[in-house]
Amino acid sequence: MDTPVEKFGVDQEQDWNALSDDDFREVVRSDFEAHYPKALRYSPHRLRWAPLKLWYKRMAAKGWIAPAWPLEYGGMGLSASKLLIFLEEQERWGIARYPDHGVLMIGPLLMRYGTDEQRKRFLPPILSCDIIWCQGYSEPEAGSDLASLRTRAVLAQGGDGDRFVVNGQKTWTTLAQDATHIFLLVRTNAEAKPQAGISFLLADINTPGIRIRPIRDIAGREEFCEVFLDDVVVPRSNLVGEIDQGWTVAKSLLGFERVSLGSPKFCEYGLQMLLKIARLSGQYEDPVFRERFTALQLDVVNLADVYSIFASRLVRGEPLGADVSMLKIWSTETFQRIADLGIETAGAAAGFVGDVEFGGEEVNILGFWYKARPATVYGGSNEIQRNIIARNVLNLPSR
Repeated sequence: MDTPVEKFGVDQEQDWNALSDDDFREVVRSDFEAHYPKALRYSPHRLRWAPLKLWYKRMAAKGWIAPAWPLEYGGMGLSASKLLIFLEEQERWGIARYPDHGVLMIGPLLMRYGTDEQRKRFLPPILSCDIIWCQGYSEPEAGSDLASLRTRAVLAQGGDGDRFVVNGQKTWTTLAQDATHIFLLVRTNAEAKPQAGISFLLADINTPGIRIRPIRDIAGREEFCEVFLDDVVVPRSNLVGEIDQGWTVAKSLLGFERVSLGSPKFCEYGLQMLLKIARLSGQYEDPVFRERFTALQLDVVNLADVYSIFASRLVRGEPLGADVSMLKIWSTETFQRIADLGIETAGAAAGFVGDVEFGGEEVNILGFWYKARPATVYGGSNEIQRNIIARNVLNLPSR
């Protein structure tokens, strides 16, 4: 008797890649416009999981939660062009991003480095949105210099078998208060060089010893958190890859993250906000503004073309090279230029927090500017990204 094939996710309605790009766009657009809650469109800040849960549970049930995953793992299996259309339509309709580390990071990571048991245990609940992940990378003294992390994991014997005992702290952990699980970079060999002796662990956020404290930002939001780990027990079966070889796993995951952070959708959202501000202020017809706006539009169009190249590599399961860092630089710095022009265009109205009356409408002008400010820092600062390109792509000498 043949061994049954493991099933991940739900079956797709059809072969989406067999449709023309125009037909596929129409299918996606019609679905989003018919079903996405109007009250959640174009949120000026990152929404929490609770208001988004029903929408993304619907997307999961429809099989649309993981557009870039291969069909055999429960994804939509979209080609690069179809994936870009899917993202463009999400952004065009103002669909808010949910805590998607599972789909964007852990899922692809387990497909490449995980065991069969880990894939069977974690991929289905990622696809059904029953597990929500957060990222335990940065520490108070290890942000962009991630290799200097100090969170320790000691392998202990006894009980039900091998287990790690973890102690340390993570910070700037996005929406940890909404997560059910966390993935961690931990030091398992204190004697090794900084980029060696690091391991990659998966943990239930409700494990005794894990404590979460939200961080209130300048806009008054609590998108980021500190995570404290005191004698947290993690089964060895939750180790991804080999012990002390987590840096290799982490670099792969950082590649996935930089594709996500390099998506043109952030810039496209910014352009929509900038266009709205310009029209409400009466400056849209000003030739100087139009010239600056058009230059930014062209930057975003070119970014989308380059993004599609990296997205196609992901869809084919190919490793991402160091050149993926250019996406993060390009996207985040373009987003900041768009936001800066928005503040300049809004004038005095840009000095008020929250919704303000502007051109006869209520607009949160500072919202997208706040969203753009930290973008060049998180996910590895852009200075670090430039160093990566200099060393590993351009082969420039170190000073």
